[in-house]
Amino acid sequence: MDWTLEVVLLPVADIDRAIEFYRDKVGFSLDHHTVNEHMNIAQLTPRGSGCSIVVGNLPAQSEMEPGSLRGLQLVVSDANAAREELLSRGVEASEITVFDKRDGGTFFGFSDPDGNTWAVQELKVRAEKPLIPRDVRTGSGAK
Repeated sequence: MDWTLEVVLLPVADIDRAIEFYRDKVGFSLDHHTVNEHMNIAQLTPRGSGCSIVVGNLPAQSEMEPGSLRGLQLVVSDANAAREELLSRGVEASEITVFDKRDGGTFFGFSDPDGNTWAVQELKVRAEKPLIPRDVRTGSGAK
């Protein structure tokens, strides 16, 4: 049986600010934003990912301090290009660090407005072998 990680709850102080940051600056696709008498939640997915983040006011999120998640990890095929894309959109990103010259040893990081931190790892193999093949992707984030 497969067990897939598909959603990570991200604690934020301001849902609209988080949507703007992750959609407009980081480039995640906004899958849905649901506001009703029971909830205000938004699900956003990185392009090419099978896992999304959810920001909102779900009970589990209210148990977490905004900005308390550390070291969430994204993977890209080109760290330099990814970092430049974030910088061009106004996201502060750390310098690139090469811990190991082999594929997978290059990283940089960034934080969201609440202080949740992200590590971005370069795996060049993802250019030729994405986890989700481009021809089977659906939705607005498919490329």
